[in-house]
Amino acid sequence: MFDAARQIINILKNKKITLSVAESCTGGMLSQVITSVNGASEVFKFGIITYSNQSKIKYLKVPLKIIKKYGSVSEECCRSMVNNLSKVSKAKLNIAITGIAGPKGGSKLKPVGLVYIGIKKNSRTEINKFLFKKKKRKDIRINSVKKSLELIKNFI
Repeated sequence: MFDAARQIINILKNKKITLSVAESCTGGMLSQVITSVNGASEVFKFGIITYSNQSKIKYLKVPLKIIKKYGSVSEECCRSMVNNLSKVSKAKLNIAITGIAGPKGGSKLKPVGLVYIGIKKNSRTEINKFLFKKKKRKDIRINSVKKSLELIKNFI
């Protein structure tokens, strides 16, 4: 993961692209991996952990009606998170993660391992849905960060 983060930081520096992150189920792990790279401060603008619904509403302006209708682990919530993150952070590239890391909290419709990762650059927004098979909390969080790094690399 750290090698991927190093490559991403170098590409972002070369292209003069800033990055901001909003994390829920990863609890800051993506920000930690990115900021472990020397020189990340040149491109990493903003990181926020919006773990609770209240923090998603208060800091990322996710409408309560979205959370009530679709849940905090949904394409709609993730889209709102990443779109509003871009407004708050003013970064050129933004990524938001929301999911169910378990071991509890899942259901038949939304099982443990369900993660949405949204990425936005300028007017282009993409929401990706993943269902990680390894059901250990640590594995789900690590896999979410790995997928996020892949998406960032592919997006830039």
